[in-house]
Amino acid sequence: MKICLISAFPPSRRLLNEYGYHIADELQRHSLLSVTVLGDVMETATPELDGFDVVRCWELNKTINHRRIFKALRDIKPDVVWFNLVFSSFGNANNPLAAFSGLTLPAATRMAGYYTHVTLHHLMDHVDLKDSGIKHARLYRAAGYFATRAVLMANSVSVLLPAYRRTLMQKYHGENVHFRAHGILSSRPEFPDLSLRGNPEHHILVFGKWGTYKRLELLLQAFESISARMPNIKLVIAGGNHPMAPGYVESVRERFGGNPKIEFTGYVEEEDIAPLFRTASVLVMPYSSATGASGVAHLGCEYGVPIISADIPDFRGMAEDEGLAIEFYRTGNAEDMATKIMDLLRSPDRQREMAERNFSAALRMTMPQIIQQYVRTFNLHQRARAMQPIARYRRIPGWVPSRSMLFRAAAQRWSAWM
Repeated sequence: MKICLISAFPPSRRLLNEYGYHIADELQRHSLLSVTVLGDVMETATPELDGFDVVRCWELNKTINHRRIFKALRDIKPDVVWFNLVFSSFGNANNPLAAFSGLTLPAATRMAGYYTHVTLHHLMDHVDLKDSGIKHARLYRAAGYFATRAVLMANSVSVLLPAYRRTLMQKYHGENVHFRAHGILSSRPEFPDLSLRGNPEHHILVFGKWGTYKRLELLLQAFESISARMPNIKLVIAGGNHPMAPGYVESVRERFGGNPKIEFTGYVEEEDIAPLFRTASVLVMPYSSATGASGVAHLGCEYGVPIISADIPDFRGMAEDEGLAIEFYRTGNAEDMATKIMDLLRSPDRQREMAERNFSAALRMTMPQIIQQYVRTFNLHQRARAMQPIARYRRIPGWVPSRSMLFRAAAQRWSAWM
């Protein structure tokens, strides 16, 4: 089976590049699959990752992506076209037309005869647009409605939270909509060495792209209160600026970088993620809203890290559905955040309990398990497509002389599935 994965892809650093990498990496482990990544064109030419077939054929904020992507598809002739998307994959707030144009691609590829699947990481209906720094929220909401309709024209769609599936089924009357867990970005996670934590100091870790609904001011206010009462702690701020908030992390570092108890790591390369999480006593998610299932929370599970998060409905639903150990503080309340963090750091038993629970959840949603669900869906489609000639054959009256000849011709297409 030939699969074309359309996604941002490393060494690009655009949204979902890491998730796209792990999808492609896992697909390539299947001996019966052939995978080509149709990736985003990078501003600076950089060598591609070894072992991947990557065609850079689309660009952010361009409205000519249809032509370039379809040229690549005609050359490759895939059985499945798989989109790994957020609403801003093809265009940001500075070019909403390009973003909308890109979201019509799944419908266009299906109409061109390709089986098309979309993994949609968030829904506009569940995003706080003002909190995300979007102006003209009503206009964006209306455009998001029609963009969602366009995405649902794909053969099938996967979302990462059950609430999103309910929205697509009830509000948009979507068909072939699946819930699939985000999963952890690992095949075989290893149980954490808890002796690395709090030795000699506790690391409070935050990780992400900062500046919109992910901001650091509330956390830094809470950390000031925590550090005054607990001397053996360190705050590790990992990640860079959100594309819509250039210069944000630099402005925060300028104000707080002189504090020896606060470390700014900047962008974290793939190979540096594991040491960062293995030494963390707690992962904090100081968000004011959410745009879907949290990849950061799933990283925390992969490394067995206790999690403290703002009390956001999407995250509560994620914790309940996937059995995650997350403690919630009142959103926007620095004092409650500080209390939750201190209570956890003072309780080794609670830290171990949450670490074990999160690691147990991780074992239930490894990347091979998640990708196998997708591959099974693609295989079922291939089988159904191969059986179509047989269905047509059965409608031919028995007295037609050439009926058996037609049957033998059709059988060549479906015999491999029997």
